[in-house]
Amino acid sequence: MIKHYDITITGKVQNVGFRFYAQKTAHELEVTGFVKNLKNGSVYIQAEGEEESLKAMVEWCHKGPPWASIETVTVEESSVLNMRGFLVK
Repeated sequence: MIKHYDITITGKVQNVGFRFYAQKTAHELEVTGFVKNLKNGSVYIQAEGEEESLKAMVEWCHKGPPWASIETVTVEESSVLNMRGFLVK
């Protein structure tokens, strides 16, 4: 069953390749959606896919790329939007 997660990651997550690696991970997990930097220094992801793939994506968010330092990962489930592809915004 397809689900939709809104994920916010805080910490040292900008200027460390987080969005690029999030996109790469999403493609590997067959997750659709987008990732973008927020003005407050956090990263925001909208992700859709099978529940197991989304759980793996969230698990990756807790680690991030090698140069990131994750403080918090907040996940909220919301309505499926039938997104296509996975974009870096």
